[in-house]
Amino acid sequence: MPQLPEDIIDRLNQMERRLKALSTAVNTRPAANEFRPATQTANIALTRPLIRVFDGYSHEIFSDDIMTGGLARPWLQLMPPLPVDTAKWPSTTSTAFTTIARCSNPIWQPKMRLAISTAASTGGTGQVRVLVDSTPFGPTVTAGTTYDYTGLLPGDMKARFGQTMNIEIQALATAGTVYAQPVLIHGTQT
Repeated sequence: MPQLPEDIIDRLNQMERRLKALSTAVNTRPAANEFRPATQTANIALTRPLIRVFDGYSHEIFSDDIMTGGLARPWLQLMPPLPVDTAKWPSTTSTAFTTIARCSNPIWQPKMRLAISTAASTGGTGQVRVLVDSTPFGPTVTAGTTYDYTGLLPGDMKARFGQTMNIEIQALATAGTVYAQPVLIHGTQT
């Protein structure tokens, strides 16, 4: 058998110890009632802990972004800049409720706050309402007033977590044109 330098054997033994430590770390889980962030283990080069939080139904409700910092989940939605000229807002002249704006969003929180600026043309009158998954959400308001409502989302939160909800803004005009522009939307806790 050829003679190997002692440093190669030492290196092999050191690698074996590292692999054993890594294998042990991967197969070790904290107790269900214990919070322990993952940390640097053996030859894995993490520069900081990874944090993940789950609810009682095993939904990941919070995690950080280890690559760039900040949040990975929940995704925080931001409103895009919107026109302030009411002539450019979604509108209708229909005398029956008509969908004038629609969007889809993931369900992360059990409640939602939605604020909408509404207007009517000179001499115009009408109403604005909101549907979430075809279910009325909040009050019907008179055009020219602000719709601002916070309430529970329809359906079972436990079953719908992470799924998509559809939000519709509907309006009707009894005279002239009715306009509506969403200005704030976010999920919130109960």
